[in-house]
Amino acid sequence: MLENEILYDDGQHKFFFLGWEEKEEEIVQTNQYLILDGDEGVLLDPGGAHVFPRVMSNVAEITDLSKIRHIFYTHQDPDVTSGILLWLSICEKAKIYISSLWVRFLPHFGIFDQRRIVPIPDSGTRIRLSSGRELEVLPAHFLHSTGNFVLYDPVSKVLFSGDIGAAVFEKGKRYRYVDDFEKHVPLMETFHRRYMSSNIACRRWVEMVSKRPIEIIAPQHGAVFRGETVKKFLEWFRNLKCGVDIIDSFYM
Repeated sequence: MLENEILYDDGQHKFFFLGWEEKEEEIVQTNQYLILDGDEGVLLDPGGAHVFPRVMSNVAEITDLSKIRHIFYTHQDPDVTSGILLWLSICEKAKIYISSLWVRFLPHFGIFDQRRIVPIPDSGTRIRLSSGRELEVLPAHFLHSTGNFVLYDPVSKVLFSGDIGAAVFEKGKRYRYVDDFEKHVPLMETFHRRYMSSNIACRRWVEMVSKRPIEIIAPQHGAVFRGETVKKFLEWFRNLKCGVDIIDSFYM
């Protein structure tokens, strides 16, 4: 298991990139993150059942699992949510945040008691921490899910972007951070052109998030953007032709 990495730490507020499996496997590679504000933990897209033992172990190295009070899901895909019942069972005080569109599908995961579920309205919400700090849950609909959100942490200035910014590594060539943006683009391009709905959605999202100071963009797949690569990614995504923009290429 590769070690956890700290993306931000001011002593009171910390943002962790949780470690990867040491051995690359034939499944979709995923990133998980943990925000620790004092003794209060927030898990971001903790992933599917397959990675649950590794992610649980990563989290336990940082804090007691009983201190996880919030679990945020960007959208409904199985690589994001299929471990939800496992997390509810071990984080007994945690609330689950997920789009209101997907709440009605939770019984398919075996979740019938929804008292710990917080449906996110289409316009987004805020997760208020016991310290008084707040995390912003921002809409990212149709990028790619119809009910999709990202999370911005104003303290660390980290934007957890979910599938936006995702990359697919070549086997044996994965890396934590994007240092050469131009070389990284081919690892993102195919995914984004097919999964993102339209340039209109891309542009609207970039306009919204660009109003916030962002030092790091942390996606759910691939590598983390920091420094100048943040601006380069946002500009690339703003101009991306995707989805319905290129629909004619799928029809003969």
